[in-house]
Amino acid sequence: MPTQTAQAAKPDPRTNHFLARLENEDYDEVMRAAKVVILKLGRRMIRQDEKINSVYFPISCMFSLLVTDGGKLQIEMATIGKEGAIGALEVLQAQGAIGLSLVQLPGSAVRIEATAFRKIMENRLAMQQLVHQHGYALLRQVLYAAACNRVHSMEERCARWLLMTHDRAGQDTFPLTQQFLSHMLGVRRATVNVATGMLKKAGFIRYVRGKLTILDRPGLESASCDCYPAIVKVYASLSPDTPKQAT
Repeated sequence: MPTQTAQAAKPDPRTNHFLARLENEDYDEVMRAAKVVILKLGRRMIRQDEKINSVYFPISCMFSLLVTDGGKLQIEMATIGKEGAIGALEVLQAQGAIGLSLVQLPGSAVRIEATAFRKIMENRLAMQQLVHQHGYALLRQVLYAAACNRVHSMEERCARWLLMTHDRAGQDTFPLTQQFLSHMLGVRRATVNVATGMLKKAGFIRYVRGKLTILDRPGLESASCDCYPAIVKVYASLSPDTPKQAT
């Protein structure tokens, strides 16, 4: 039998807010067809415009949703962690992927084949509504990010991005290179260096050898723009007050 420690370390699918909001019957049906997988940093899971083969519900990992121009240009539209799902809306609407999904933080996720997920949703209007609600929240995040990139300073944008990553990471230290951050924010590495340098000098973060640590969360929030609490508010309206217990 597994030890108590091993059981405690096992990822809980209902850490994902989408799965936590499902009725027990719907949750059981999904989990019978799904499995928990471990995803590595930097893995490209779903490519833009391609058919969705699997839907992912992040538990401890985080995805970057990127838009591409068919060439080398890749700009981050949103990040998705335990509050949402990857591919669910496209499967419901039988459409190609709206963007490129890249694993930004390694960790666990629930994976279910698209055909199985679509079949489960066919006669479950509550699940379909939940997918649309999360799609709306994602759209709001994309719109806030677009406005943020246009009108706010790099320091504010960087602080917002780090806060959202911190929320999903579940720990104060997570892997991050300045090159990767510059790629996600769509700016030169030198520009990111200046922004992170200001946050570091203020004592909000520490950055050593590809790992970033949040030292002062309230301070980092004070350095961010109002887009961060606005995005949090959108997703908070979808979060379960009390996660249902699996049967």
